[in-house]
Amino acid sequence: MSEPPKTESAPAAAAEAAATPAATTAEKVPEEETFTYRALVLTGYGGYDKVKLQVKKGKPALKAGEVLVRVKACGLNFADLMARQGLYDRLPSPPVTPGMECSGVVEAVGEEVTDRKVGDRVMVLNRFGLWQEVAAVPASHTFLIPEGMSFEEAAALPVNYITAYMMLFDFGNLRPNQSVLVHAAAGGVGIAATQLCKTVKDVTVFGTASASKHETISQGGVTHAIDYRTKDYVEEVRKISPKGLDIILDPLGGSDTHKAYNLLKPMGKLITYGAANMLAGQKKNLIAVAKNWYHQFSIHTLSLIQGNKSVCGFHLGYLDGETELISQVMSTVLDLYKQGKIKPRIDSTWHLEQVRVSVSSFMLRIIICLVCGLCLG
Repeated sequence: MSEPPKTESAPAAAAEAAATPAATTAEKVPEEETFTYRALVLTGYGGYDKVKLQVKKGKPALKAGEVLVRVKACGLNFADLMARQGLYDRLPSPPVTPGMECSGVVEAVGEEVTDRKVGDRVMVLNRFGLWQEVAAVPASHTFLIPEGMSFEEAAALPVNYITAYMMLFDFGNLRPNQSVLVHAAAGGVGIAATQLCKTVKDVTVFGTASASKHETISQGGVTHAIDYRTKDYVEEVRKISPKGLDIILDPLGGSDTHKAYNLLKPMGKLITYGAANMLAGQKKNLIAVAKNWYHQFSIHTLSLIQGNKSVCGFHLGYLDGETELISQVMSTVLDLYKQGKIKPRIDSTWHLEQVRVSVSSFMLRIIICLVCGLCLG
């Protein structure tokens, strides 16, 4: 039974009424309005100075099916360098926050999310927007981090290992006793591809890299290391394998794609997945771009038939809607990690404030692995 209302004196009631609005206003300031977080923003196309560290206001709003991730580390990929120069069409126009992969902890879940909960350690694969301290992403773009895997490893895994796996096994149908050429064998995809090749019996791996990286890639599983700066890799391959190769992974484009096709043996497969030859310096080089397009590879279907060869194209950025396919591949890749057969190699980590140093080091090929963790701590 409720008590009868108490009667207060007019002065006291008036004083309380006067104080109430101020107290209520202070209590009801939405967290979304006071929330701030740091983000790396591409402010325009050009050099390293176009990447700025900014403070954003307002908590990202969650849509149905999304989760909010507190980012602990994010990956830096070659596509991010191309995006900075305006050469990557999957990134919206500046100003925009780049970043296709990261790792972190789920802080909130939106409606209709049933397979993620607050506190889950996850890695994220997204078209862009992950170089920041918090990110709202579809739950279907997140994957649980296995026990024992660090945040840095998790941030370096999705793009490189999904790319390498799908090229080698979905397109390449890699089998025992075959031969594979891996360009940029010291890079992120190169290291992933080499490790995945070693999961198949008696696969011979040819890897191109500068001489200073030969010891590293050889320890990682490359059978024949080739210094592309001082030697013709086609000649070097022919010396060891006169008939050619079974699978070639081509991230270079231009004239190198022509070389790759001619280096295939009958029933060989060329998988092209980039145009790194277009990059020359920290800003867009129109001469390099024009040269690459001038030497662009094209072939008549009759030549494919007569040569008994396959040419495939791969671009992970255009598979962002194939969530079921990507999830299946990621499940297989994570199983290989749990079995100890693959392990992301982290050469260096950088704090957000050091991003220009990390991006310039990446471009100048100072670091061994073309994936580094950008630590968000």
